[in-house]
Amino acid sequence: MAKNMQPIVKRCRALGISPAAMGYAGKSKQESNRNPGGQMRKKKSEYALQLTEKQKVKFVYGIMEKQFRSYYEKAARMPGKTGENLLVLVERRLDNVAYRLGFAMTRREARQLVGHGHFTVNGQRVDIPSYLVKAGDVIEVKESSRSSAKFKRLTGEDAPTVLVPKWLERDKNALKGTVLQMPTREDIDLPVEEHLIVELYSK
Repeated sequence: MAKNMQPIVKRCRALGISPAAMGYAGKSKQESNRNPGGQMRKKKSEYALQLTEKQKVKFVYGIMEKQFRSYYEKAARMPGKTGENLLVLVERRLDNVAYRLGFAMTRREARQLVGHGHFTVNGQRVDIPSYLVKAGDVIEVKESSRSSAKFKRLTGEDAPTVLVPKWLERDKNALKGTVLQMPTREDIDLPVEEHLIVELYSK
């Protein structure tokens, strides 16, 4: 499976997004205030703007081009706005849901944990990060994985606070989450102009 191993903070800066969108807090030591307008010397072309928006979504969710294109084609066949459908599809990925529920610090970590088979969906082990959840699905940390230090720290009084989106519900003490409903565009906090992605693929 292909992986995107680009440096997080550097790539975030290039795409104009906050590292917080990736689950990373704090400021990189490499950040500098020198020449703050250096990236804005040249006005971007229409194509460059469209490409940047596509790269944002691919980078944040950790999706490679071939799979992202298939998401777009599926979104185009669905009723409603293609751009919004596209974002909802990638938001429904199991690795993203594990991250949103607070079972991993970042989407990259969540993707690895899913790939190693640490989660079940409706009681069945699922090790495919791109698995699309649906309303009513119950995602749990597998029984045999709960004793590991990585998951133990997620329960108890010292457990980190997680802001779970309204379309999900988390039972913190049971390391279990439920998909209450499908996410909507309003539930997705990524600063992206998805219509530009549609324009790019529509050419």
